Amino acid sequence: MADASVSSSSSSSSSLRDSTLSVLQLVHWREPKKSAAVFGLSLLVLVSVATLSVISVVSYLLLACLCVTITFRVYKSVIQAIQKSEEGHPFKSMLERDISVSGESFRRLVDRALVHLNWFTSQTRRLILVEDLVDSLKLAGVMWVMTYIGAVFNGITILILADIIFFTAPWIYQKYKLH
Repeated sequence: MADASVSSSSSSSSSLRDSTLSVLQLVHWREPKKSAAVFGLSLLVLVSVATLSVISVVSYLLLACLCVTITFRVYKSVIQAIQKSEEGHPFKSMLERDISVSGESFRRLVDRALVHLNWFTSQTRRLILVEDLVDSLKLAGVMWVMTYIGAVFNGITILILADIIFFTAPWIYQKYKLH
C-alpha cells in the first residue's frame, strides 16, 4: 500500500515536472511554431472575450472547430470514394482512445486542490481577522493600490497584458542579456 502511494506521488510529480518543462519550452520559444500558435490563440481568445461575451467566444470557437473537422471528414470521404479505398473514419483512432478520468487520479487532484483551498482559507482568515497587524496592513496597502489599477484597467486588459508579457519577456531577455 505504501509502495502504491509512493509510486503515485512520484508519477504525479514527474508529470508536473514534464508539464512545467513544456510550458517553459513554450515561453522561451524553443519551438517557435508551437509558441506562436499558443501565443496567438491565447491572445485571440482574450481579445475576443474583451469584445464579445464569453458565450459568444465559446460558440465561435466550437463552430470553427466543427467547420474544420466536418470539412476534413467530408474531404476524406470524397477521397475514399474516388480512390475506392476502405480506410474508414479519419478520426477512428481518436474516437477509440479512452479519455475517461479514473477515480484515483480525480481523488488525487481533489486532494491537491483541497490542500491549496485550506491554505487559502486559513491565510484569508488570518489576514482579515488581523492575526498579524503588519501582514494585514500589507494586504490593505496592496488592495488600495489594486483599486487604482482597477480604475485604469479592467480584468481582461490585465490578462491580455500578462499574456503578452508572459510570452515576450523571456524572449527579449534571452536576446538582449549581457554575456
